[in-house]
Amino acid sequence: MSATPSSKSACLQELIQRRDKVLAVLHPPTAAHARIMERAGCEALFVGTGGVVGAYTGLADVGTATMTECVTIAGWIADSVSIPVIMDGDTGHGGIMAVRRMIRECIRAGIAGIRIDDQPIEGKRKTQSAGVEVVPLEQAVARYRAAVDIKNELDPDFVVMAQCYARDAAGGTLEDTIVRLRAYREEAGVDWVQFESPHSVDEIRAARAAVEGPFSFMKGKLGRYLDLDEHLALGVTIAWYPGFTHHVTWAALWDFMTAFQSGGVKAWDAFVESRRDRPYPTPQVPDEGESGARQQALEQRYFASGDRRR
Repeated sequence: MSATPSSKSACLQELIQRRDKVLAVLHPPTAAHARIMERAGCEALFVGTGGVVGAYTGLADVGTATMTECVTIAGWIADSVSIPVIMDGDTGHGGIMAVRRMIRECIRAGIAGIRIDDQPIEGKRKTQSAGVEVVPLEQAVARYRAAVDIKNELDPDFVVMAQCYARDAAGGTLEDTIVRLRAYREEAGVDWVQFESPHSVDEIRAARAAVEGPFSFMKGKLGRYLDLDEHLALGVTIAWYPGFTHHVTWAALWDFMTAFQSGGVKAWDAFVESRRDRPYPTPQVPDEGESGARQQALEQRYFASGDRRR
């Protein structure tokens, strides 16, 4: 791709600071899907440990994926597109030195940003699961400061996002959540904060009013996803839509496989006919990438006769 790692992080910084249009962040199940999503107009992508890394490893989103697995998979996806990719850093995969290494590896892999949770490493839970806990505020701030300091040393444009789980933690309140969101932004200096589980639109409105800078929220207990215009009306210019792409691809595959079990190749023929007037892109490697066309061009360069069998 033509964009360099540093320019991708700078692009992400511009996108999260934008105020006139909502940035919709979606999750690419694979690098191939990421290429299709980019062609369809996506501006930034998120590689989650559940939907994306879990799809490759078969592991649940409960802290079982390693840092190197996450960086490897997110790096593949980042390398396949020209738009910025954000990686799920879970709880940092260790103490402050592990956090520093994770940021270094992300920057080296061309990843533009990272999301880090404030859950404890030992008891990391899947989002919206029972038993969610958060680490003491001082420990969380130290985790985020470690990430911010190393990114400032290596690539100041690299985006560090703090995700706060305090609302659904035992005894958690909106007030606790706002205190943490402000501390992560003002004391730790993260670029962006995310409210993991708002219980109402009024809670989003209150958190947005209390926190300056890039801010987003997950669906939480809202009951439905808010649309882009609803985000903008709340003064929120980043929309987080984690599951859409996964559910769409799962459903499409299920529909085809059940049809195949009963009809065999007729299921494929029916699919082709149904798409006759609705063409769709296939995620080919671009010619400037490690493509078949590039292979042939390099063979012409490396083998004088053009015949690699000699």
